Amino acid sequence: MRFVWAVVAFVLAAVLIGAGIAQRTIFMGPDTQKTQVELSEPAPFVLIDGDVLRANPGAQTLIVRGQGEIFGSYGRTADMTAWLADSDYNQVTLKKSGDLAVEHVEAQAEATDDGATDAPDEGATEAPTDGATDAPVEGDEGSAGRDPRGSDLWLDSFDEDNRLVADNMQLPEGTSLLIAYDGTADAPDDIVVSWPLDNSTPWAGPLMVAGGIVLLLGLILYVLAIRHQRRGRGPRRKGPGPLPATEPIDVAVLPPSERAAIEESGSAVSASAPETAAPADGDVEEAEIVDENKDPEAKSSMRAAPAPRRRRMLALPVLGLTAILAAGCSSDSWPQLGEASPTPSPSPTVIAPENQKPPAVTEAQAKRILKSLAATVSEADAALDLDLLSTRFEGPALAARTTEYALRAKLPDTTPPAAIPTDDVEVVLPESTDRWPRTVLMLSKTGDDTVPPVVLTMTQADPWSNYKVSNIAEMSADAVFPEVAAAWLGTSLVPADSAFLTIAPADLAATFADVVDQGEQSESYDMFDDLALSYAKSITDSRQAVIQALVDKGAAETSKAAFDMASTTDAPLSMTTLDSGAIVAVTLTDTESVTPTGEGVSIRFGDSNAQAKALTDATESAKGVETTYEFQLFFSVPAKGSTEQIRLLAAHQDLLSVKVIK
Repeated sequence: MRFVWAVVAFVLAAVLIGAGIAQRTIFMGPDTQKTQVELSEPAPFVLIDGDVLRANPGAQTLIVRGQGEIFGSYGRTADMTAWLADSDYNQVTLKKSGDLAVEHVEAQAEATDDGATDAPDEGATEAPTDGATDAPVEGDEGSAGRDPRGSDLWLDSFDEDNRLVADNMQLPEGTSLLIAYDGTADAPDDIVVSWPLDNSTPWAGPLMVAGGIVLLLGLILYVLAIRHQRRGRGPRRKGPGPLPATEPIDVAVLPPSERAAIEESGSAVSASAPETAAPADGDVEEAEIVDENKDPEAKSSMRAAPAPRRRRMLALPVLGLTAILAAGCSSDSWPQLGEASPTPSPSPTVIAPENQKPPAVTEAQAKRILKSLAATVSEADAALDLDLLSTRFEGPALAARTTEYALRAKLPDTTPPAAIPTDDVEVVLPESTDRWPRTVLMLSKTGDDTVPPVVLTMTQADPWSNYKVSNIAEMSADAVFPEVAAAWLGTSLVPADSAFLTIAPADLAATFADVVDQGEQSESYDMFDDLALSYAKSITDSRQAVIQALVDKGAAETSKAAFDMASTTDAPLSMTTLDSGAIVAVTLTDTESVTPTGEGVSIRFGDSNAQAKALTDATESAKGVETTYEFQLFFSVPAKGSTEQIRLLAAHQDLLSVKVIK
């Protein structure tokens, strides 16, 4: 019977192990699900809607094959359709049935006389009408196409030669994917989207281990059966029949001759029997065979071999086979027990309104743009390339850098401007809007505590333009930056004539200029904090230094100095803070005029005024000289009704121009 159970165990082990192996081999399904995008008509761009990529659960993988450098990017769907407004493209969407729909979209915008384009009518965010220029990038003419590489509009981009693979993508709702070459050639048409499939076999491992255990049990049963059979093969002699009943014989009544014979035979048997000790309980009695024809000392003993050791030796191969099968199984071959449940994400402390527009950029996107911008500016500063600089600077920032380039071209020893720090971006405050222009305020610094942080604003004029810096200034160590909304929420711009602040942004520059000119006599003196008043005093002190220099040179009787600080024509830029206040960036100019007071007197440029010589190409002026300085200032303006003062956050001064009065 033991052999029967051993065979049953062997058969069951083979079934279990075979089932486990079959789950990981012939019965194992594919690990991905693929969908081919079929394009019926060529176009320079392919726009794949995010719903297509999210058609199946799991991270998406995009595989694009072509000839040449393949470009891919993803961004907000509305932004991408706006960027593609004046281009032909194939749009891939997902039907309700789950099938793909490919539509060839022709350019919806018509080029105007000056090369600008109108906004798309539908399917995209409308282009701005309040001052934005919807012009193609430089060098874009008609069918020349628009190169998508390097655009600030993308949340992220990537490119590869001949075969583009973007794996582990998880595009959020409202985003799409763009595929192209250089915007001129037709986009690749071999596009495959794949998703991972769950082909784990959690019972493969347990089945193989169970099979190994049953196999071990079968071997044990088999060994026991053989052992039992061997023990049952000993000599089986037929025993004698039943003997008649005997009674004890009384030796005393026997005749003397018989009694003597019985006594002699009993003594002989007693003498020939060896003395043996009775075996103790639990001892194993040895069977001994003595051959009288051999040496009495030569004996052979029959001892039973230790069966437990043989069973252990037979179990080793089975345990080894089970270990090998278990080790060859990955984590997908075992049940995943005791997995920690996902921790819910904390709810944001700021709740976005229902009609809240999306932020102009994400935090990661803003940091990427800042690094690209800073690299371009550093390259332009090193080469004094004003054309390159103009791709990233505009407004007051560009005007100040233009003068600085002119000075450095004639005075090489002039200290170059500091690079824009990108090591640590502390604040990203984007405008919440789906239109253009779009503005972002950022606060960044380096790892060196001796270098002041930089506050800047950058604006994107239209979908086809990159962000350009318009205001930039260094933050004072004593300044405290106000609380602002998170980057994922964004903020809104404050109108220049807003009545919800202690002072309208349009009046802030003129008000501060009055404080500089009038000092404590100004009606607005108490509206500003100590840091702002200290900065105003530093400006008046520099003016007084000019007057004192005329006195020291003995020119106070023959010349005079006049100063005039005023706001510029650049509109202030204001962004709301969490306390209903605003961060306001303004630009002022301080014009310093030194004119002669008598006839025959001229203003000469000494060796100490090399900048005036370099910018005017003159050594003297009969009517005087006019020097203009530019101030880029950032203020924190509280809400109306607040008892707080207007705080100065950052300031930067540049020499703007030197002119000879004619």
